[in-house]
Amino acid sequence: MLTRSLHGMSLSVRVGLLAASFSAIIGTALGLISGTLGGKVDSVITWIIDVFFSLPHLVLLIMIAFAMGGGTRGVIVAVALTHWTGLARVIRAETLQVSRSDYVQISRKLGRSPLWIARHHILPHVIPQLLVGLILLFPHAILHEAALSFIGIGLSPHLPAIGIILAESMRHLSTGYWWLGVMPGLLLLAAVKAFDTLGENLRALIDPKTSQG
Repeated sequence: MLTRSLHGMSLSVRVGLLAASFSAIIGTALGLISGTLGGKVDSVITWIIDVFFSLPHLVLLIMIAFAMGGGTRGVIVAVALTHWTGLARVIRAETLQVSRSDYVQISRKLGRSPLWIARHHILPHVIPQLLVGLILLFPHAILHEAALSFIGIGLSPHLPAIGIILAESMRHLSTGYWWLGVMPGLLLLAAVKAFDTLGENLRALIDPKTSQG
């Protein structure tokens, strides 16, 4: 069980990392576009973010995974499309703050395009927020991958994923083999807590004032 749980955890980590990376890219791109272009573009992207926040998160996750036919691809797409909103708001706020800087205003008066300004002035400032957001997205991606696999619309039941192992162990609870779910459950809890702590510590190192607030 320990060996199988370790294999399952490594698989869940890989899937979670891939899904969190795609989600972070979506959030960063939309946040940069919203904060750089402003106007109607900013209003539309902000409205989309508010719509995603207003929808039940887990229900939306299940619907997207089900529509994609489940499996590894369905899990990655579902997690990537439902976890980008928080990071997009952070990147947008950071972009708006940098856009008010004197050197950005000078670049605009010199005729630099919004794409050039976003690439050379704004992107270097939001990379730390991107890294923190990616690490903090990671535990959520692992948990939701395990949840989707647990209810049967995630990874293939032939793969030793943590959610599948937990689902299999539930069948043996009534027979007294409760300990079958302890090992994968503890590994999942340890992985989520480790990456969450890493993200919080990295955020404290990058911006101590925000962390204390």
